[in-house]
Amino acid sequence: MSLYIGIDVGGTTVKGAVIDKSGTVYAEDSSPTQKGDRLADVISTLTERLISTVGKPKSHFKGVGIGSAGMIDAENGSIVFAGNLDVRNVPVAKLVESKVKIPVKITNDANAAALGEAKFGAGKSYSDSILVTLGTGVGGGIIIGGKLFEGNKSAGAEIGHMVIERGGDACSCGRRGCFEAYSSATALIKRTKWAMEEDAGSAMWTSCTSETVTGRTAFDFMDTDVSAREVVDWYLKYLACGLLNLANIFRPQVIMLGGGVSGQGTKLTVPLQNLLNKELFGGADYAPVEIKTATLGSKAGALGAAALWIED
Repeated sequence: MSLYIGIDVGGTTVKGAVIDKSGTVYAEDSSPTQKGDRLADVISTLTERLISTVGKPKSHFKGVGIGSAGMIDAENGSIVFAGNLDVRNVPVAKLVESKVKIPVKITNDANAAALGEAKFGAGKSYSDSILVTLGTGVGGGIIIGGKLFEGNKSAGAEIGHMVIERGGDACSCGRRGCFEAYSSATALIKRTKWAMEEDAGSAMWTSCTSETVTGRTAFDFMDTDVSAREVVDWYLKYLACGLLNLANIFRPQVIMLGGGVSGQGTKLTVPLQNLLNKELFGGADYAPVEIKTATLGSKAGALGAAALWIED
């Protein structure tokens, strides 16, 4: 039996899983994230614990895959820079490999999640897919011909930082008008608060204050409150713009939506599909692009990291 280990490195938690080629999970575990020089040790210890839980000899484990936040040099197995992990130019893959004695690969965490969805989730029936995560920021990954597209020195596929409104709202990256500045949960919450402040009679005030607004608030009231409906329409317009850019450039078979906002389900996917079908270059009849909700949730990163070792 061939088994694969996937490690998903987050800002607060390092999650791990052991899977086989079909995506069946044999073990799961996690550890608090340790930053800086201790990160490789945490990953190594978690990996050894997962191996022990499964109870198979190391010869059964074909590789360890790591998905980590930050800029990744996949070819050399290094984290080039990850501010929230306090890591710069650390050869994490080699350090872990030297400890666990199993080959190690590493990629960006969003890329790992995209590969997880492509192999085992909403994209498993397609050869070309894109995952767009709508959380604190906008991230994601691109799969072409069943393979992960990472770009020059693994630094590509930063889809949240294409500009969709030149000179627009400030983005965390330092530019203005980025996809992330309009389509993240952060942007949605900011717009909802603004709409509430502008409309003292908004029904949204009945369930929350400006301090307790979430990415769900506008969607919860969109059918009964004009201001909430306007927020949702504003959000869908910009989200559709970014998705259309991705669809026209890569023409994937499917774009999957993940992250917290994706929990709105058909309130997102149906109007977005309609907008995309209407404006897609050349129309949607010849090479349609489906909009779907991602299905793996928080497991996508670890499963996708493990899938770095799985060949079709």
